Amino acid sequence: MNLKLIKGMRLVAATHNAGKAREIHALLDGHYTVVTAGELNLPEPAETETTFVGNAMLKARHAAAFSGEVSLADDSGLSVVALDGAPGIFSARWGGPERDFGLAMRKIEARLEDLGATDRSAFFTSALAVAWPDGPCVVVEGRVDGQLTFPSRGDRGFGYDPIFIPEGHSQTFAEMEPGLKDGLSHRARAFEQLKAALIDS
Repeated sequence: MNLKLIKGMRLVAATHNAGKAREIHALLDGHYTVVTAGELNLPEPAETETTFVGNAMLKARHAAAFSGEVSLADDSGLSVVALDGAPGIFSARWGGPERDFGLAMRKIEARLEDLGATDRSAFFTSALAVAWPDGPCVVVEGRVDGQLTFPSRGDRGFGYDPIFIPEGHSQTFAEMEPGLKDGLSHRARAFEQLKAALIDS
């Protein structure tokens, strides 16, 4: 089997998160038609794995099996050093059933205050998996380190972007122009690896 993503083909993004889907489309340079699992009314699988890589593979394979099309999944999250890596793979769940990231960011701030922690170092991880309906799956992983800031700043991006300042910068991801963030983020780094592995130049 030729494990390549051919420009112009349709990809199913295994997400119900519109912000993540837009970012995936941009990171693929607009060369693909990206439809989401939400648009196709695909069920969401239980994320039962214990790593970002495991959950990305699970979601990509699930979407490929239900859609019959090549599917791409991202499993990503924020790990806070002073919280022993939390929220990590549970990043979305910290926002409750409604995935309220405002609530999740307040929880992080409150826990750091409760611990009296002054270390604000954190990192984002993105595991990116592409699965074919008949079984093969390719996975890569990207990471970006930085510092947390409170209160949150900026109204761009999504998730924990308003509290995360990447190394070497003074703006949060949510304050940055999308093009700048796309060149710096954990997801961007994972996509560069994916392009090298699966996309013909």
